[in-house]
Amino acid sequence: MSATRTLTVEAARFGYAGRIVVDGLDLRIPPGAVTVIVGANACGKSTLLRGMARLLAPERGSVLLDGKDIHRTPTRQVARALGLLPQSPTAPEGIAVADLVARGRTPYHGLLGRWTPADDEAVARAMTATGVLDLADRPVDELSGGQRQRVWIATALAQETDVLLLDEPTTYLDVTHQVEVLDLLTDLNRDRGTTVVMVLHDLNLAARYADHLVAVKDGALYATGAATEVVTPRTVADVFGLRAEVIDDPVSGAPLVLPVGRHHTRGA
Repeated sequence: MSATRTLTVEAARFGYAGRIVVDGLDLRIPPGAVTVIVGANACGKSTLLRGMARLLAPERGSVLLDGKDIHRTPTRQVARALGLLPQSPTAPEGIAVADLVARGRTPYHGLLGRWTPADDEAVARAMTATGVLDLADRPVDELSGGQRQRVWIATALAQETDVLLLDEPTTYLDVTHQVEVLDLLTDLNRDRGTTVVMVLHDLNLAARYADHLVAVKDGALYATGAATEVVTPRTVADVFGLRAEVIDDPVSGAPLVLPVGRHHTRGA
């Protein structure tokens, strides 16, 4: 896989039903890196990701994939380059895990396209990587929330794209599986050069796993760069409205945010 694909947002405005959510935003996604988008609830993180995924057309500006307007590029061509795991995806009732993951291969088949051994291999790799191979014959709607999330990630991995967009991929997962999923995505990035872009709710996990961190406030870009540059007490206060101390994570060396509440400071 190649790490040369470029994804760029230029002066983009996104909104719903006349309500502007993201306005005038410029962003370049570093190829071959893990980019994490953070911000307070309702700041525009998911809207931005939907725009980059071609699910939401900009009212102004553009989203460019390899220098071409993604909204004017054929759907199949985009789907072979860019994969997406949205928030709270839904599966057809009664569908088995293996059948859902196999749908990740759809961009490679025309109307008369035939299933090939390469498709079998891609599905098996994705299911093995996410630890759901033993669930292959289980109906998706009978799985736990964490199991379903891993199946959806497997479906995105089976698509084998150069760029992978994920909206809150650790949703419904306990802390053990959150770390496993983020480690998996990091492996995918390092081993295959996949450009990974994800929205995360947990700022400390974002700081630990991001090569490039993007902080969004009120639909605008607040800061971008390495976690050590972006995660500061001032950023946490301005973006999240939270007073906090920031220290070095003793495990990873990344910034570690320690919220300052009213009841848990020494001497309080």
